[in-house]
Amino acid sequence: MAAQHKTLVAGAAIVAFVLAAALISLVWTPYPIDVLSVANRLKGPSLTHLLGTDQFGRDMVSMLMVGARTSIAVALVAVGIGILVGVPLGLLAAARGGWLDETLMRANDLVFAFPALLSAVMITAILGPGAINAILAIGIFNIPVFARVARGGALSLKSREFVLAARVSGKGEVRIIAEHVLPNIANLLIVQGTIQFSLGILAEAGLSYVGLGAQPPLASWGRMLNEAQTMMALAPSLALYPGLAIVVTVLGLNLLGDGLRDLLDPRLKRRTT
Repeated sequence: MAAQHKTLVAGAAIVAFVLAAALISLVWTPYPIDVLSVANRLKGPSLTHLLGTDQFGRDMVSMLMVGARTSIAVALVAVGIGILVGVPLGLLAAARGGWLDETLMRANDLVFAFPALLSAVMITAILGPGAINAILAIGIFNIPVFARVARGGALSLKSREFVLAARVSGKGEVRIIAEHVLPNIANLLIVQGTIQFSLGILAEAGLSYVGLGAQPPLASWGRMLNEAQTMMALAPSLALYPGLAIVVTVLGLNLLGDGLRDLLDPRLKRRTT
């Protein structure tokens, strides 16, 4: 059935390729990225270096592989923070209502008043540069996103017959949420998770580009773009490769999200647009 959804298959293939490159980089890369080789700087593609080398003599394939690992790790943990904190808050707001719901939603509105990347830049500027602080910055913005999605999904189920029957049978709110509400909004959360994952990769690249994300010797697609901007006249491919990596990865995640949305529940298309 999944094969009938071309966007799902295409997105899954792209994401699987990038994920495989990131996982392989944990144990092997063609060349170490922390070793500089001035004699091999700005080499073109060859059998020795498939995509050539950068201005420091580092192998571009190795840099892209480790950059994939950095982007995926930062985005994945940041999305995890958003889910683990935001979903319970959203479900709590939907279950309790009243002043608690109003307070949480106004706090969400306050966070949404600032662009995501600008908020991440402000947070990392205060906490200092680094991958950990980038994760915290992106994760903090993800919290209200998942809180709002979980709250909206829970409210749409609150008056459904199976929820009312569970409440009449004497089940508590926590049990109703765990057994009836959460499984029925899982589709919404999965689709939103893929969207936030792609946004997390963009945010990590943006933070690294301005020097607030992953720091040397850790490779990052955003910092590769930053380092390549002074070499555009001599070697434009140094910016082309990480730029394409970001575009292709985000495209793959968006295709995967669209495919999952259509596969899991076609009605999500109306809910998320």
